[in-house]
Amino acid sequence: MVLSYAAMAQDGSSVFNFLRLPFSAHAAAHGGNNISLIEDDLTLAYHNPALLINTTDKTLSLNYMTYITDSKVAGAMFNKVFGERSAGAVAARYVDYGSFDGYDEDNNATGSFDAKDIEIKIMYSYLLSDRISGGVSGKFITAEYESYNSVALGVDLGLNYYNEESDFSASLALCNLGGQVKAFDDKTEKMPIDLQLGFTKRLAHAPIRVSVTLTDLNHWSKEHFYNADGSEDNFSEIVLKHAHFGADLLLGDNFQVSLGYNYRMSQELSVAGSKWDGITAGANLSVKRVKIGASYSKLHVSSSSFMFNVSYSL
Repeated sequence: MVLSYAAMAQDGSSVFNFLRLPFSAHAAAHGGNNISLIEDDLTLAYHNPALLINTTDKTLSLNYMTYITDSKVAGAMFNKVFGERSAGAVAARYVDYGSFDGYDEDNNATGSFDAKDIEIKIMYSYLLSDRISGGVSGKFITAEYESYNSVALGVDLGLNYYNEESDFSASLALCNLGGQVKAFDDKTEKMPIDLQLGFTKRLAHAPIRVSVTLTDLNHWSKEHFYNADGSEDNFSEIVLKHAHFGADLLLGDNFQVSLGYNYRMSQELSVAGSKWDGITAGANLSVKRVKIGASYSKLHVSSSSFMFNVSYSL
C-alpha cells in the first residue's frame, strides 16, 4: 500500500512521515500512491492538488484505514467548484497509534499514553489551459507523543497534463515543503519533502489503464534505503524502490478493479518465507451520487492494511 512508515522513520532524516500514507483507496490499490489518475474521485486530489479540478461540485468524502498493529487513520474532505476553471477543498486526517505503556529510565511504570498525528489542508486548483491544470495545498500539521508535541506548516504543489483524445495523463508534484514552527525538543527536524512524477495511460484496444508513480525522487543515495536483510541495492533496485505500479480493469462506466505493487515496501518489510509483501488490490463502484472505494495492502507477512472511501455529491 505505502512506502513503509516504519522503515522511512528509521533513517532519522525527517519527522511527520505519516504524510506519506495514502488518503485515497484507489491510490492505495496502486502500490500506495498515484498522482496522475483522471477520475471524478475527490480523494485523489489529496495526493496531487492539480487533480481537484476534475471533481464534482460539493462532494463530501470520508475514509478509514487500518494500519500496522493498532494504528488507525481517518479522514474527511469537501470541495467547491468556482466557475469553469477553478476549485477549492478542505480536508483533514487523523492518525491514532493506540495506547502505550510508559516507563522511566529505571524501568518504573509511569502510566499509559497516546500517540497521534493530525493534518488539516486547504486546497486550490486552477485549469491553466485545456490540457494543463495546477494546484496548491497549504497544511497545518501537529503530532503528540506522550509529553512531546510538535507543530508544522507545509505546502504541496502539483501540475497535471491530460490529453483526453489519447487518454494519457502526466503529473508532477512536490509535497511537504515547509518546516516545524514548534519542535519536539530543542532540535528542529526536516519535513519529508517528496518530489513525485506520475504517468497514466489507457490501452488503446483493451479496458485496461496502467499507471507508474515515482516518489521520493529527491533522494537517490543508497543510504536512504533500507533492506530487511541488511543487503545493499544495485542501481536498478534503487530505481524500483521509487516506483509504485498500478493497473485498472475497467468493467463498465461504474465499476473497476485495481491491482498494484510496491517494490520498496516488499524489500524493506519482507522476512524469510513471505511472498506477497508489497502487493495491493482494490475496487471502486459508482452508484448515482455515491462512490465507494476499497483497497487491501499486504505490508508484511504478519500485517495487512485495509482502506475504505465513501463519497457523496450533494
